[in-house]
Amino acid sequence: MIVGILKEIKVAENRVCMTPAGVEVLTQNGHTVLVEKNAGRGSGFEDADYTAHGAEIVATPTEIFNRADMVMHVKEPQPTEYGLIRPGQIVFTYLHLAAEEELTHALIKSNAVCIAYETIQKADGSLPLLTPMSEVAGRMATQQGAKYLEMAQGGHGVLLGGVPGVDPGTVLVIGGGVVGINAAKMACGLGAKVYILDKSLERLRYLSDVMPSNCFPLMSSPATIRKLVKEADVVIGAVLVAGAKAPRLVTREMLKTMKKGAVLVDVAIDQGGCFETSHPTTHTDPIFTIDGVVHYCVANMPGAVAKTSTIALTNATLPYALEIANKGWKKAMQDSNEIKLGANIINGKVTYKAVAAAFDLAYTPTDEFLQ
Repeated sequence: MIVGILKEIKVAENRVCMTPAGVEVLTQNGHTVLVEKNAGRGSGFEDADYTAHGAEIVATPTEIFNRADMVMHVKEPQPTEYGLIRPGQIVFTYLHLAAEEELTHALIKSNAVCIAYETIQKADGSLPLLTPMSEVAGRMATQQGAKYLEMAQGGHGVLLGGVPGVDPGTVLVIGGGVVGINAAKMACGLGAKVYILDKSLERLRYLSDVMPSNCFPLMSSPATIRKLVKEADVVIGAVLVAGAKAPRLVTREMLKTMKKGAVLVDVAIDQGGCFETSHPTTHTDPIFTIDGVVHYCVANMPGAVAKTSTIALTNATLPYALEIANKGWKKAMQDSNEIKLGANIINGKVTYKAVAAAFDLAYTPTDEFLQ
């Protein structure tokens, strides 16, 4: 199979979807790998690194789309790429379609096979290709929250860890999954008072066992959120419903009760955001303020630490990319339910229920394409 590694074109996105070491594994398995010129530079990988591991450097994205059987990205295809996607071509990347109606319709029109990193799912319910970026984003969320609490950044001047004789800051983490636990670990490590909310008693028991004494796991409810947002210096939205839009858990009315200069970090913004007042921002213009509360809603947070993120992402995606390349998408989905769950759109049909429901579109089971 010919696999195309595209350069990211989303604003301030420095990641690349494959390291040179990953390219070598694909070429050793008999595949041709095309890498767009300078695709890895933002992550510290030069074109020479890729050619040394067996890649062919290609000058334009158009040539990659024209030649490749499977194209890989980190972020979703951008509008300038919609018309380049060929019928039957495999598009393997993060898609987050339930929050992107225009992209959804563009991919339907393309008649491509669109496999989303974020909906590949193991039997235990874990999301192996979302996990590494969630780990990065969770840890970054606390860093960004701490930074924007500084008065020079618009915050109200609280040091999360405090100092002897001064209370630490309070961090509220909504969601006890991968993002939430990594955000809470970072906040606890800084010395903050941390509340982490989840709706699963089993998860809360686990958090009670593993988190330090300055972390307080609580059952999530609207009443609990209303109470704690008033106390919080930083609120981190870390709620994910796989493949679907994030629930809106902090309302505009709650926002009005918060401290002026508090910070909201919406890690769920890729899936539409879990704060009513959220809208996507970029690394070049990361924040906005509503009712005196600073909002950080960057949709590709791990792009700011591109080298770490690229290596972590390749570690997770490479086994799946290799299986798809070795077997073709149909055989790979027949053999792997995990990959089958990654199918969001096939040949113009929506094959992921949550995406179909988000835009009132017809749903077609993936199995209909695997006969």
